[in-house]
Amino acid sequence: MAFERGGRLNSRANRSSGHESFGLSPKNLRTLRALKTPAKIQKFIDALTYQYADTALSPRRVLRERKGHCLEGALLAAAALRVNGHPPLLMDLEAVRDDDHVVALYRERGLWGGIAKSNYAGLRFRAPIYRTLRELALSYFEHYYNLRGERTLRAYAGPVNLERLDSRHWMTAEEDVWCVPEMLIQARHYALLPDPVARALPRLDRRSFEAGMHGSVKH
Repeated sequence: MAFERGGRLNSRANRSSGHESFGLSPKNLRTLRALKTPAKIQKFIDALTYQYADTALSPRRVLRERKGHCLEGALLAAAALRVNGHPPLLMDLEAVRDDDHVVALYRERGLWGGIAKSNYAGLRFRAPIYRTLRELALSYFEHYYNLRGERTLRAYAGPVNLERLDSRHWMTAEEDVWCVPEMLIQARHYALLPDPVARALPRLDRRSFEAGMHGSVKH
């Protein structure tokens, strides 16, 4: 399904999701259905407190606790897209000497865009201008680095459809939904660059490094 011009969901998508609660409370449904565009979803997850934690909170818990890291932000974004008529799709970005990153996917007029929560300024929203997931993944490359300034992004996987985990209640579980990262890890990943190229990559310059850390939360 596609967004109409201006980013709002089309009426067909709204009709298809209008009577489905996905196990969410009326209050949570109202909150997510009010996020009718990818930009509104991104703004909402940006406002969540970024947390460093070994957790995998469901969207219901994120809505209650108003905090989360990249996986939890992507899960909430996928839930918001879903209640507004879109499939809940994720893309896993795989790194070396660094954490992986998770992006919620959406499409507009056949082109891919992304929604994500990150402590790095450049690893968040992407407008729907990418013809393939590889193009979308590569758009994160220059912004994906560790604290040593090494460019660390190497591969991507997706789209991973969370509907496959509905029986595990990924949208509403009170316990951590570790089934989601497990599925992302098991998904087929595609390399973004050859190993010889990766080994020769220069480190990020200081100015770019500091720009990407703007607004970050200290560990």
